[in-house]
Amino acid sequence: MQLTGSEIIIECLKEQGVDTVFGYPGGTILNVYDALYKHSNEITHYLTSHEQGAAHAADGYARATGKVGVCMATSGPGATNLVTGIATAYMDSIPLVAITANVAKPALGKDSFQEIDIAGVTIPITKHNYIVKDVNVLADTIREAFYIAKSGRPGPVLVDVTKDVTANLAEYKAKEPVAVERVTDTIDDADIDAAVKLIEKSKKPFIFVGGGVIASDASAELKELVELIDAPVCDSLMGKGAFDGSSDYYTGMIGMHGTKASNLGANDSDLLIAIGVRFSDRVVGNAKKFCLKAKIIHIDIDAAEVNKNIKADVSVVGDAKEILARLNNKLTKTSRDEWMEHIKEYKDKYPLTYDKDALTGPFIIEKIYEVTEGNAVITTEVGQHQMWSAQFYKYKEPRSFLSSGGLGTMGYGLGASIGAKVGRKDKTVINVAGDGCFRMNMNEIATATRYNIPIIQVVINNHVLGMVRQWQTLFYEKRYSNTILNDKVDFVKLAEAMGAKAYRVTKKEEFEPALREAIALNIPVVIECQIDQDDKVFPMVAPGAPISEVFSAEDLKDKQ
Repeated sequence: MQLTGSEIIIECLKEQGVDTVFGYPGGTILNVYDALYKHSNEITHYLTSHEQGAAHAADGYARATGKVGVCMATSGPGATNLVTGIATAYMDSIPLVAITANVAKPALGKDSFQEIDIAGVTIPITKHNYIVKDVNVLADTIREAFYIAKSGRPGPVLVDVTKDVTANLAEYKAKEPVAVERVTDTIDDADIDAAVKLIEKSKKPFIFVGGGVIASDASAELKELVELIDAPVCDSLMGKGAFDGSSDYYTGMIGMHGTKASNLGANDSDLLIAIGVRFSDRVVGNAKKFCLKAKIIHIDIDAAEVNKNIKADVSVVGDAKEILARLNNKLTKTSRDEWMEHIKEYKDKYPLTYDKDALTGPFIIEKIYEVTEGNAVITTEVGQHQMWSAQFYKYKEPRSFLSSGGLGTMGYGLGASIGAKVGRKDKTVINVAGDGCFRMNMNEIATATRYNIPIIQVVINNHVLGMVRQWQTLFYEKRYSNTILNDKVDFVKLAEAMGAKAYRVTKKEEFEPALREAIALNIPVVIECQIDQDDKVFPMVAPGAPISEVFSAEDLKDKQ
């Protein structure tokens, strides 16, 4: 049948099972929005306050559900406002399809009103992108975009469509989506056997997991491996929830703000089994001094990650779920009591601590964990509150911690929480922000109230850019250049002005009642918590130092 390009876009979204889109309309994409209007009973569109919020919402939806997130924007500034959200998804390997419209084909390259080469702009931050200038290839381009976004190592794909293509007619015939197969053709049996040999020889294995375990849905196979080889488990920020954070095997996060048990334990190990990780600088610290006593097994779907940052002794390239299943089939159950006791001693000797007498970030996160019984979806912005959220909440299952890891995007969390709640209506969704981050995206509270999306926004307000101030304190002799936010902004009034219920918490005993009431109300709520401006995140590894040199607040006092 003959359909316009706009109608073809909507039909292709329906083919892919898309029922949720986040976006913001404008002149060049009007035809698409007109077609969307006619299908509003099949596809729900959420109008965000800003296009960046739409990209983050689509990303949060994807992370929380495992589906492909979809966002839309018009040409020019509409498209460029998606860029930070697309880059965030790219750095963290999140499946996203961004659909933008551009000026008509005859107007391309003429500096037309709101013209931008968004395909050119996003080349470095997309898995693939397209500009569609012929309506006859539009349907297959949309289908291919979804396939690319979710196959192999997932990532964002941008499809830019000229305005004339959205109006032109073409023959459309529905097609079933191409099934995405797990990547197994790269898995070499010799590599599996080599990994098995190293594991069997190891007396002190340590397992390090990242976001790839979540992307491949490999948590069950990971648990089986852990119990088979009797090894402790640490994770990266992106790996939170891949392994049960309440398990005795779990040692916490590794890296710059990792636990001493993870950092010292990994440094003591004779074998590090790294699964679905990219060995980022925030994990390894000084790469030349990273786990020098350990052989390295690196399991990853992307061959480009192998030996990129840390040299592997054995690498297995392919889908983590399939690789772990094959490994588990070849391993026999082994006990490593002495090694596990050594790790337990680290955990007992170096627990995460904080001032129990004051209202602090760690107290707030622990209380959220206690009240939600560890069953909430937590989204975060970026900074101290993000690290406290990673340290003090025990993530028991995948897709329960959503945060910008690779790009470190301030302004990510609130949009992401909206997307997560839309995708997981059965879950309590809480976004944890600092006051600096909240300023960047607080307009999305208006999106939550417009649709009555019952997210809870916790603002940990220390009236400074907390993590930057922490670095200025430790490494810049307390020269607090442009990090103090001690002004007259009233977050409670702002939240109420946008239609949300709001609370201000200044004492420990005020937080739990506010949180419980927020959950019971089931409406958008903002809870502002005022903490001391000099609270810090510990443990910490100084930039460029090896992770074995992790230090706590107590260590710092002793040194001073």
